[in-house]
Amino acid sequence: MPEKGISLIGKVLFRQEEKKVYFASRDDRRRHLYVIGQTGTGKSAFLQEMIRQDIENGEGVAVIDPHGELVEHTLANIPKHRVDDVVLFEPFDLERPMGLNMLEYDTPEQKDFAVQEMISIFYKLFPPEIIGPMFEHYMRNAMLALMADKDNPGTLVEIPKMFTDPQFLQERLAKVSDPIVKNFWVKEWAQTTGNTRSDMLGYVVSKVGRFIENEMMRNIIGQERSGFDLAGVMDEGKIFLANLSKGQTGEVNSSLLGLILVSKMQMAAMKRARLKEDERKDFYLYVDEFQNFTTDSISTILSEARKYKLNLTIAHQYIPQLTEQIRDSVFGNVGTVGAFRVGATDAEFLEKQFEPGFSRFDLVNLDNFNLIIKMMLNNKTSSPFRMETFPPKKGNPKIADAIKKLSKLKYGRPKAIVQEDILKRSFVQAPAAPPTLPPTKML
Repeated sequence: MPEKGISLIGKVLFRQEEKKVYFASRDDRRRHLYVIGQTGTGKSAFLQEMIRQDIENGEGVAVIDPHGELVEHTLANIPKHRVDDVVLFEPFDLERPMGLNMLEYDTPEQKDFAVQEMISIFYKLFPPEIIGPMFEHYMRNAMLALMADKDNPGTLVEIPKMFTDPQFLQERLAKVSDPIVKNFWVKEWAQTTGNTRSDMLGYVVSKVGRFIENEMMRNIIGQERSGFDLAGVMDEGKIFLANLSKGQTGEVNSSLLGLILVSKMQMAAMKRARLKEDERKDFYLYVDEFQNFTTDSISTILSEARKYKLNLTIAHQYIPQLTEQIRDSVFGNVGTVGAFRVGATDAEFLEKQFEPGFSRFDLVNLDNFNLIIKMMLNNKTSSPFRMETFPPKKGNPKIADAIKKLSKLKYGRPKAIVQEDILKRSFVQAPAAPPTLPPTKML
């Protein structure tokens, strides 16, 4: 066990002597950390202390939190010299909403990724039987047409307008160079009439409408430009905190925003391919209840993020929360696995991670603030051992309040201005005949 390192995470009793436990190197953290544990076992306190240390050490950090307590604790522990580094995203702040546009991109690869992730997000949020290939087909072509103008990529709010405003559609199609996308609108959609058109319109728009008809969500996802640049946050080593409290945001809204944030974080990491390896700063992403905020692409994040120095710490409560594909991706790619007390079903599954030193009986009988962990140490997996964690520091709520005010001013926009902009862009012209566009030669 190393006697010092980059992150102090706990202590063990070894031959009647207390020893501190550290991650030995940044490279060990780049192999990612997975934590599981029931409510009240000390999992959140463990994450709080790791986040506090990373920030204290000057690291770039992001926290995506569906409850709010993790972000609130982090805010109260921000050192004074790092106050200006904080970007706080609170969707329930109705007076100065921050934009979050999934349709922004820099490269063709990012555009394709954003479209595919958005489709995956809808599959995640709705039962598969009410999404299906037709919804995917229509949504994909709507997004690709909106994104054809890189400098003005449109937003999710304008997707219904693509189907209902012929003048707007013509303006957007003037920027489309992809013959497949143009053919969809000029031939397939233009020739869809009557009940079929009405049915498909309702089918597509109803899924998007669930979010854009909500004022809070519309003022966020309807802004042309995101209020913050996650690639800049990563490259400059800033602190991004997303308080997606389900109680204040709504469960489905919280999930949508978290899914978009994780996808945009992955896009920001991919953008680092343009940098030399030694120019990529380590960045630490913490995602609590990660099963709510990840699609099946998490296998790509876990396998490829290491080379971009995006280092994940993911946590949740129960194994059945994970799909089989996500579960296999996690246990196949994560270097450090830690388990606080779990139930009997989870213990049966996790036992093989920690045998022969520990059994399912040990996993269901752990004291609070204790976990069984096998760590990546100097690029090798340690034998599992029992560890006690440290209590988190209380922090200063006054600092938290000051940071909230500062972040709102820097990254949010006045509600009235946001609403006026969205109203202008989402206004639908009076119905007219389907667009008559010149035929497009197919390649």
